[in-house]
Amino acid sequence: MEANSSLSITHLIFNASFLVQVVMLFLLGLSVVSWTIIFAKSSSYKNARIKADDFEEKFWSGIDLNNLYNDCIKRSSELLGLEVIFSAGFKEFVRLINSGPADQEVVMDGTYRQMKVSQSREMENLEGHLSTLATIGSISPYIGLFGTVWGIMHAFIALAAVKNATLSMVAPPIAEALIATAMGLFAAIPAVMFYNRFVTKVEALENRYINFMDEFATILNRRLVRVRSEMNQKNEVNTVNSQNQSYPHANSTVHSTAQDDSASHLRSRLSQNQSSTDRVTYHTPGVEGDRLRSSVRNTNFH
Repeated sequence: MEANSSLSITHLIFNASFLVQVVMLFLLGLSVVSWTIIFAKSSSYKNARIKADDFEEKFWSGIDLNNLYNDCIKRSSELLGLEVIFSAGFKEFVRLINSGPADQEVVMDGTYRQMKVSQSREMENLEGHLSTLATIGSISPYIGLFGTVWGIMHAFIALAAVKNATLSMVAPPIAEALIATAMGLFAAIPAVMFYNRFVTKVEALENRYINFMDEFATILNRRLVRVRSEMNQKNEVNTVNSQNQSYPHANSTVHSTAQDDSASHLRSRLSQNQSSTDRVTYHTPGVEGDRLRSSVRNTNFH
C-alpha cells in the first residue's frame, strides 16, 4: 500500500525536482492556452460557415443588390466573411461608376482589388492564433523531454552516492521525470490534431471567398457591359437627331427619311435594352447562378 501511495501521480508531481515542476507547470499552461484557442476557433469557423451559407443563399436568390447592400450597411458592425467582401466590392463599383466615364477594365480592376483587400483581412482573422497552436504542438514534446532528461539525470546523480541501489529506489525519480514527457504529449497531440483540421477549414473558406469574388465580378462586369451599351446607343440616337437638324427639310427628304428610320430603329433597340436592363438592374441571376458558379469553379479547378 505504501509503495502504491508513493508512486501515485499526485505524489510524484509534488515530490519532483524544482526544475521538473517548473516544466510541468509550463506545459500545463500551454495546454490551457491550446484548448482555449481550440474552442474559440471551432466556434469562429462554425459561425463563418453558417454566415457564408446564409449570405450565399440570399445572394443567389435574385435579390436586388442595392437592397442587399443597404441591409449590409445597417448591420455594418456584424458583417463577416462574404458580407464584408460583397459590401466592399459593391461600394467601390458604384463609386467608380458615379465618378464619371471610366474604362471598363479600370472599374473592374478597382472593384476586384477592393474585394481582394477585404478578403485578405478576413483571412487574417481566420488564421489568427493558428501559429500559436502550431508552435505549442511543435515545442511541447521537446519541453517535456527536457524535463524528463533533467529528472533522470538528477536521479542518477543522487543514486551515485548509494552503494546498493535497488529498483524501488530508482523507480520513483524516473517516474517523476517521465510525467513531464507525458504532459508534453498531452499538450502537443490536441494542438497538432486541431491545427491540421483548422488549416483545412481555413483553406475551404478561402476557396469559397475567392470563388465568390470571381462570381460577383462576373455579374458586375456583365452589368457594366449593359450600361456601356446603353450609353453608346443613346449617343448614337443623339448623333442621328443632330444630323437630322442639320439638313434642310425641303431639300433632304430622302436623307431625312433615312435618318428618321435609323433613329426610330435605334430608339426601338434602346427602349428594348432599357426595359430589359431595368428588369435585371444589379440583380443576381438566381437559378442561372448555379450554372455560373459551376462554370467558374470548373475553370478555377483546371
